Amino acid sequence: MTQWTSAVGAAQLARLLNSQQERPAGPGTRRPPAYRALADGVRLLVLEGRVPVAARLPAERELALSLSVSRTTVAAAYEALRSEGFLESRRGAGSWTSVPAGNPLPARGLEPLPPEALGSVIDLGCAALPAPEPWLTRAVQGALEELPPYAHTHGDYPAGLPALRSMLAERYTARGIPTMPEQIMVTTGAMGAIDAICHLFAGRGERIAVESPSYANILQLMREAGARLVPVAMADGLAGWDLDRWRQVLRDSAPRLAYVVADFHNPTGALADEDQRRVLVDAARSAGTVLVVDETMSELHLDDDGSAMPRPVCGFDPAGSTVITVGSASKAFWAGMRIGWVRAAPDVIRSLVAARAYADLGTPVLEQLAVNWLLSTGGWERAVEIRRTQARENRDALVAAVRRELPEWEFSVPRGGLTLWVRTGGLSGSRLAEMGERVGVRVPSGPRFGVDGAFEGYVRLPFTVGGAVAEEAAARLAAAARLVETGAGGGSEAPRTFVA
Repeated sequence: MTQWTSAVGAAQLARLLNSQQERPAGPGTRRPPAYRALADGVRLLVLEGRVPVAARLPAERELALSLSVSRTTVAAAYEALRSEGFLESRRGAGSWTSVPAGNPLPARGLEPLPPEALGSVIDLGCAALPAPEPWLTRAVQGALEELPPYAHTHGDYPAGLPALRSMLAERYTARGIPTMPEQIMVTTGAMGAIDAICHLFAGRGERIAVESPSYANILQLMREAGARLVPVAMADGLAGWDLDRWRQVLRDSAPRLAYVVADFHNPTGALADEDQRRVLVDAARSAGTVLVVDETMSELHLDDDGSAMPRPVCGFDPAGSTVITVGSASKAFWAGMRIGWVRAAPDVIRSLVAARAYADLGTPVLEQLAVNWLLSTGGWERAVEIRRTQARENRDALVAAVRRELPEWEFSVPRGGLTLWVRTGGLSGSRLAEMGERVGVRVPSGPRFGVDGAFEGYVRLPFTVGGAVAEEAAARLAAAARLVETGAGGGSEAPRTFVA
C-alpha cells in the first residue's frame, strides 16, 4: 500500500525551489555541495507546509532534468532527506515527504500558537489581539440575560438570529447602503462565510482571482476547495489595487469569483480609494465575476488625520448583483468571538442558507446574542475604540523597534489594520521563519501569502505586541536574521537556498 496522498510534479517542485531567494555569500563563506542545498530547499518547503507531508516527489531523473543538475545530485539529496526523516521511499511506490518523529506537522495557514507556548515564544504569527475588556464580559452577561426565550426553541437559526440580522442591516443602512435583514446571513466567523460562498459559486476547478499577496488562510481554504487561484499583483507600497492588471485578469481569465480586502488589506495594510472601488466593481460586473469583499479590518482605522473612510465597495453595486460583502467581529472585537456575516442580494442569501443544511446548520446563539448586545447598547463602538488605541500603540512600538534593530528592512506604515508587510533586505522569509522558531519568535514568511512560491523576500509582522515585548521581538528577529546571513543551523552544512 502506498503511503503518499498527493503528488508534486517536477516542474512545480523546481519552481518552488527556485522561488527561494539566496543572499550573496560573504567573504570566506563556504557554499554547501549542490546536493546539500537541494536537500535543505526541499526540507524547508516541507517545514513551511508549501509541499505537503505525504506528497509524492518526482523521480530522480525527472527532477534532475527540471533543475538542470545531475541525477547523482538529486539521488544524494533524496538520501540526505531520508536519513534526516523528511523522506520515505519504497521500491515501486516512489518517495514521499514526511517529518521526523516528534516534529509537529507543518500548517499551510496561520494557526494560533498553543497557549502553553506563549511563555517562551513571542507569537507574531496570528494577527489577533486580546479581548477589549470589560466589554467581552459585559456582552456575555447581557447575552445570558437574553438567552431564556431562545432556550425554549431548537436553537438552530441557519440565517442567524433575527435580532442580529436586523441590527447588522441597520448598520449598513446607516453607512449609506440601504439593507434589509433578508440581505444578511450570520456565519461562524468570516472564514465560515467565505467557505460557504466558495462552495456555492466556485466548484472544484473554477477560477478565483485573488490579490497577490493575500490572506494566507483564505488562500488555503480556496485551494482545499479545489479552486484554481489567479493572482493579481497589488500596486506598489500602500497604493491599493493595480486596476490595469485587474481589468486584464477579469477579461482574459473570466474568474467565477474574485476575493479582495479593500480596507487595510491583509497583509499589506493598503486602503483602496473610492475610484479604485468603483472601477473594480464595474470591471467585475462586465466580466460576470462575483466580487467577494472582506471587510473584517474596516473599523481598524488608526490615524486620526481628518480623512474619511472610503465608501464601502457594496455601495457601488446598488442592485446587489456583483458584490458580496463579508464582515466579522474577530478583528475589530475579539478572534474568540466567532461571529461573521454576509451581506448580499436576498436570492444569494437564500441559496447560502439552504446550503447550510449540509454544513454547520447555524451559528452559536449565545455568541450572536453577545454581539447583538454590543451593537445595540453602544458597547461595540467603545470596545472598538479600545482596540484601535491598543493597535495604534503596538504598531508604533513595533515600527520603532524594527527600524532600530533591522534598519535594512523596508516597509510602509499603514493607516490602519493589524499588519506590516516587510521586505527583508534580500533574506529568505522562509529561513527567517525557521530560524525565528529557534530564537523564540514566531513569524509567518511571505510565501504563505502568495501563490506558488511568491514573496520569498517578505515576512508579515502583526501589531499584536507592544512596549518591551515589541522590542524583544525585534531583537529576536535580528538574531534570526544573523543566523540566516551566516548560514547557521541546518543539516550537516549551513542551510543555503537551492538555485538551479
